[in-house]
Amino acid sequence: MIGAFVASLLLAAATAAILAWVAYVLRHVDGFGDLLYMLRATVGPVPVIVLTGIVLFVLYFYLFSAETIRYIEQLNRTLDEIARGNLDVTVPDRSPDELHRLADNLAVMSQRLKRSLDEERAAQATKQELITGVSHDLRTPLTSVLGYLALIENDQYRDEVELRHYVGIAYSKGQQLKRLIDQLFEFTRTSYGGVQLRCVPVNLGELLEQLAEEFVPALQATGMAYQMALPPERVMVSLDPDLMVRVFENLMANAVRYGSAGRQVDIELSRAAGELVVKIANYGEPIPSRDLPYVFETFYRVEKSRSDRTGGAGLGLAIAKNIVTLHGGTIRAYNEPNRVVFEVRLPEQAAS
Repeated sequence: MIGAFVASLLLAAATAAILAWVAYVLRHVDGFGDLLYMLRATVGPVPVIVLTGIVLFVLYFYLFSAETIRYIEQLNRTLDEIARGNLDVTVPDRSPDELHRLADNLAVMSQRLKRSLDEERAAQATKQELITGVSHDLRTPLTSVLGYLALIENDQYRDEVELRHYVGIAYSKGQQLKRLIDQLFEFTRTSYGGVQLRCVPVNLGELLEQLAEEFVPALQATGMAYQMALPPERVMVSLDPDLMVRVFENLMANAVRYGSAGRQVDIELSRAAGELVVKIANYGEPIPSRDLPYVFETFYRVEKSRSDRTGGAGLGLAIAKNIVTLHGGTIRAYNEPNRVVFEVRLPEQAAS
């Protein structure tokens, strides 16, 4: 706009000067000379030249700025659309200038606003899903506890043996309820910024070996064993050992729970593309391909009946994913020809 203003001013002055020169040259022409004489006698030459310059300036400025004015109108219509909530509207583009930068900033603002609204909707949907899942998973064991306690309260048992049986079921369901509440508390802490990492240098190979030995009784109880594959050198990494152990415990517990038919759990540690890769694999039934993208989502169960039977609440893997993400890593699950693999990748630059 400043360029159009200056160009219009210069052209108007130049054109006015040319017109004045033409008028001077044609002052002796019949009719035209009389008109010039009348204007000079009534108005004066200076006002005539100034008025002519103003008219020419307005004309040139309109011609130079017409496209810019149309572009401003387009931007105004775009802003109206954004104000009405249409964040998918496209900001018109043009050659680089001040308005181009304004349009770029407007597009960035629109995209950021759209992203914020999408994140807010996703968070609201996740919160609703969490409430629904918690309500369902808490109600199931709680109903059992209350049911058996009601039988005991109303003396609806034949003898002490049946009484102890009812008490045992109520106690078991109470423990299941406590585990679910503990998992829920841990999930909310890791999901909503309630956890502060306390990272220290850790020998990752030793951590995995200690974890495997702790699972030996559970493995033997199901007729399983583990096989470890570690690099010959020490692998040091900076992480929060308490939280990362929780991740590997979840993966090992899943391997024992769902891979007992394979009789073996593989624990592998390696380096790849600047990352430390931990794999915990079992030889049980493969995870259906339709379920693989969702196994780390809250309350998701690959087999609902199997999860109910084994006490799974669908939170363990979601907690594991949150913890790995807090460490700047990734976690995924995939099927190989004869085994199911859970893979954790941690940035090696954190190693010391």
